[in-house]
Amino acid sequence: MITLLSHLSFVAITSPDVEASVEFYKTEVGLTEVARDGGRVYLRCWGDHYRYSVVVVPGDEPALETMAWRTSSAEALEEAVRRVEATGVHGEWFDGFAIGRAYRFTGPWGHPMTLHWDVERHGAEPHVASIYPDRPEKRSKIAGAPRQLDHVTIATSDVDGFAAWYRDVLGFRIMARTVLDEAPISVFSVLTTNEKSHDLGVVLDGSTRAGRVNHYAFWVDTREELLIAADTLMESGVPIEYGPSIHGIGEQTFLYYREPSSLRIELNTGGYRNYVPDWEPNTWKPSLGSSNFYRNGAMPMSMTESFPAADGPSATEEGVPDEIREALLNPYKKHG
Repeated sequence: MITLLSHLSFVAITSPDVEASVEFYKTEVGLTEVARDGGRVYLRCWGDHYRYSVVVVPGDEPALETMAWRTSSAEALEEAVRRVEATGVHGEWFDGFAIGRAYRFTGPWGHPMTLHWDVERHGAEPHVASIYPDRPEKRSKIAGAPRQLDHVTIATSDVDGFAAWYRDVLGFRIMARTVLDEAPISVFSVLTTNEKSHDLGVVLDGSTRAGRVNHYAFWVDTREELLIAADTLMESGVPIEYGPSIHGIGEQTFLYYREPSSLRIELNTGGYRNYVPDWEPNTWKPSLGSSNFYRNGAMPMSMTESFPAADGPSATEEGVPDEIREALLNPYKKHG
């Protein structure tokens, strides 16, 4: 298969209070507002090369409105759409804000996705233009402000089935998965369109509500910046949900917290790059440190919550034996 997709270009999320979310992104996360259009607010990280990477949209509850990928070429966009529609999934073409002609569809497990090739590149005003040619603008003065958008993690009822569809249709590489110690149930998988360990994550969702999202993540340059961000957030009264620590899968240093809508944000850094074109994904177990590299701390139960709210936590299933029910409710409780 030719390389169809290049990277995650933006996420659009809904918020019941757009102004509260936008203010948080600007003052606590360190994003910059670049435009408003029809109630939608467009934001960017200081190191984003395109016009925006986050869109906050009015909505009754926190949710994923779309996850957008830029293709590798105009021809790849046409081929990707052809392959999506060949599976019986049909979307629509539209003219997107600062992305031109784009295609949106809903995947088999209910997740909205946008594909595009055209982009408007960021043009910094003189007072924020960087002295370094490769930087789109000056580094943010907010402590721990991310350089760029990194990945999105969704929730689905069939982790392996989801990963296989996105591999076979759109060319994602499956990099790794986590299977419970107690039973052969896949609760997590990571996929990538490039050399990163992942730009798409998948967690098990036992609810009956399709298309939910668990979190999305930003990238900071160094572990020290991530630790400073944790300090700054705590001093601003923003609770840290999980971390700082290191994931076994991907080996990124991570930090999770919430924005005002309750949607989860991750900061991460580090990790490895993988250029192997015929990579065979490894299978991890929680006891091997898939979530916690050092195997010395359990992921909090709150991390199984995905958005919007539904009738069951993310990592559980109906009808499972009692002896593994607790493991499904929190699949990373065991840590070696």
